[in-house]
Amino acid sequence: MKEEELIECSLHRLLGFVEKERFMGYDPYDGLTSPLFRLPVLKNNHQLRFLAQQFIKRSPINLRPLLGIKRRLNPVSLGLGIQAYSCLYQKNKNSDYRKKVEEMIDQLVKLIPTNYTGACWGYDFPWEARYASIPAYQPTVVATGIITNSLYIAHATFNNTLARELVIKGCEFVTTHLNRTVEEDGSFCFSYSPFDREKVFNASMKGSRLLAQGYQLTKNPEWKNLAAQSIAWVMKHQSKEGAWIYSQRNAGQRIDNYHTAYVLDCLDEYIKCTGDLRFTEALKKGVQFYVSHFITKEGQPKFYNNEPWPVDCTAAGQTLLSLVRFGHIDTAKKCALWMIHHMQSPAGNFISENSNHILKKRHSCGGRTVGCWQDFPLYQNT
Repeated sequence: MKEEELIECSLHRLLGFVEKERFMGYDPYDGLTSPLFRLPVLKNNHQLRFLAQQFIKRSPINLRPLLGIKRRLNPVSLGLGIQAYSCLYQKNKNSDYRKKVEEMIDQLVKLIPTNYTGACWGYDFPWEARYASIPAYQPTVVATGIITNSLYIAHATFNNTLARELVIKGCEFVTTHLNRTVEEDGSFCFSYSPFDREKVFNASMKGSRLLAQGYQLTKNPEWKNLAAQSIAWVMKHQSKEGAWIYSQRNAGQRIDNYHTAYVLDCLDEYIKCTGDLRFTEALKKGVQFYVSHFITKEGQPKFYNNEPWPVDCTAAGQTLLSLVRFGHIDTAKKCALWMIHHMQSPAGNFISENSNHILKKRHSCGGRTVGCWQDFPLYQNT
């Protein structure tokens, strides 16, 4: 089978799997949906909940069935499904994809919280961050930014007026509810959610991208100006090599794959939507760093710039999106083939990050890793 045929076959196997599961599945951070955490002792204890969440996430054994954790529908999964179907439609104009997009947009509308201005979304599970307790469906700029980007693509693909309306309403949420940390030169960082002042680079960039897309749709000059000021803040913190750390907290000093790619994709989209070319060199430097630091010569997507493990399906998926966006098609094919051979199960889905120590050991010993999927608890939403 030719490489292109193998990749397309893999894609349709994955598509068949997620459609069969109705885009529902486990999430690495869904541990607190267990009924145990409704008990008085565990309901409000931040430290215990944080530790339990991390233990469930990192356990080499899938504890979820034992803890009563059920597969759930994440609004972000709906957003990414909309993006995928839109891109598939662009390739073959299958009217079924249009219908699926319309159905998923209707589902997203039902998941919009009613106590905020505009349109916004959060994750379907409560989770404990180091700095805060985040209830289920509390909106974040990350979830909102991923979903509205998919809606923006759906509008461009199908001329879907509801998708356009939701993108514009997403801009209203960003400008109304997100906090801003402003510096003397006027540049600022958007907060992760309405209830914090965290300085997370990729999160702020998702707010910037949304405003740039909103500007492209409406020509609202205020949104373009706010996007430019928030972009400028992130660009000031680019390293000499072209990278960005995750956040300004001590615990966020890492440089990882998909958060770096999010920054680059958002910056590229900002430039395309606004025509502002001031940050073109920063984009070029960032892309060069990404391509040279996050993919091995064999095509394995690295999680960190200086460490390939764990093999993470979010990183792999984002690697493909960003490589294609920036014209590195051959490298994208090599990465896709590596993932197919090493990480795709016979069912069609891709194995989770858990138990990567098994995969790492086999890889380092020269063992064939195809088929080792059965050592892993499978996260459907990969």
